Amino acid sequence: MPDDKTPNQPLPHHDPSQAHIQTPHVRSFIPQMTKNPENGTPVAVLVDPQRLHEKQIALPGPAVQVIAQFQGVKTIKELSEQFKMPEEVLVQLAQVLEEHYLLWGPRFSDREAQRKAELNELGVMPKGAAFMMNLDAIGLKEQFEQWLEQAEDPELDEVPRGLVLPHLDYNRGWPLFATGYKALVGSDPPDRVIVLGTNHHGIGDGVTGTDWAWESPFGATVRDEPLMQRLQDQFGDELCIDQLDHVAEHSIQLHLPWIQHVLGDVPISGFLIPDPLVPMIADDGERVLMEDFAQALQDHLQALGGRSLIIASSDLSHVGPQFGEPAAVDEQRRGEIEQHDRDLISKFMQGESSAFIEAMEWCKNPTRWCSIGNMSVFLSLMGSDSTVELLDYRQAYDESEQWMVTAAAFAVE
Repeated sequence: MPDDKTPNQPLPHHDPSQAHIQTPHVRSFIPQMTKNPENGTPVAVLVDPQRLHEKQIALPGPAVQVIAQFQGVKTIKELSEQFKMPEEVLVQLAQVLEEHYLLWGPRFSDREAQRKAELNELGVMPKGAAFMMNLDAIGLKEQFEQWLEQAEDPELDEVPRGLVLPHLDYNRGWPLFATGYKALVGSDPPDRVIVLGTNHHGIGDGVTGTDWAWESPFGATVRDEPLMQRLQDQFGDELCIDQLDHVAEHSIQLHLPWIQHVLGDVPISGFLIPDPLVPMIADDGERVLMEDFAQALQDHLQALGGRSLIIASSDLSHVGPQFGEPAAVDEQRRGEIEQHDRDLISKFMQGESSAFIEAMEWCKNPTRWCSIGNMSVFLSLMGSDSTVELLDYRQAYDESEQWMVTAAAFAVE
């Protein structure tokens, strides 16, 4: 069954008697579906968000349903009975996952520690989503200038102290990026920028910061030493314990070139905020809770003084067959989603973090808004007496009606 994308390679051998192979627990991964070029059968490529192995695994499409049951609860024998598959096939599958650090266990822990040490020495993460346009600094500057010129004027009276903008790829989301950042063009740079992101596929289920800088076509970002020192003094190692989640997380990285282009080398810090609708794995005191982080950040920003810009990197609805829904995203469905989005947008614009979360809990987030956490922290930082302005709302969808993602741009002056 397994195929790690290299022909004629022997299957990796890892002692099958190890407890974590006999009762396998797969780490989070991103399945990318494609087809075998020879026979057209479905193939799933498993992408590790932490990029711990130089290669990716390619498996027959149906294998994803099997490894989804590798949750550290059922043994190989029990899984064999469940799927009517030979135990040796499941062991081989577990061994391939083990080889690529995709099973929880000592091999993964050792590689994770090694990778953290490598990045601690470098002080900067490898290139990521900030390079998605495949342009150098000159080319990206020209593209940003073109988009800013084409963007609608946000018509704000003052320079905003907070923006909510998408993390759609630039080709789909540029009108929203450009509208928001146009409000900052020509302004004096703030003392610091804080970007609140979404942890899409990482390990951490608490707030996750990072000690490392990011790379962009405009160079490495400037680390906000005073703010990070204060937060780490308060929260300890828990704040950055899962900082490898930042390496492949696009929600913060997509904003870095825009910030550098419009504001220059301003100190930037970024934090991945969990979804408050998803229970934590364990409330054991080893994670930074969203509410505690929001209050601490507010207190430390006040103590540091100066001017801070808060950016929440937030997409809204994710609908259609690509996201597990049975119905195509036709014109009627797009209209229904817009109405649903605008109902929740109105709740967000009231400026009350707790009321916004309660509204999401009440409706159970049926269209999969993916950034409830960072949007609620944003409101906490802005204050309940702030006025949230909607600058633009957009729907990105394909002609085959298989998917749609919605996003908006908001500002607080």
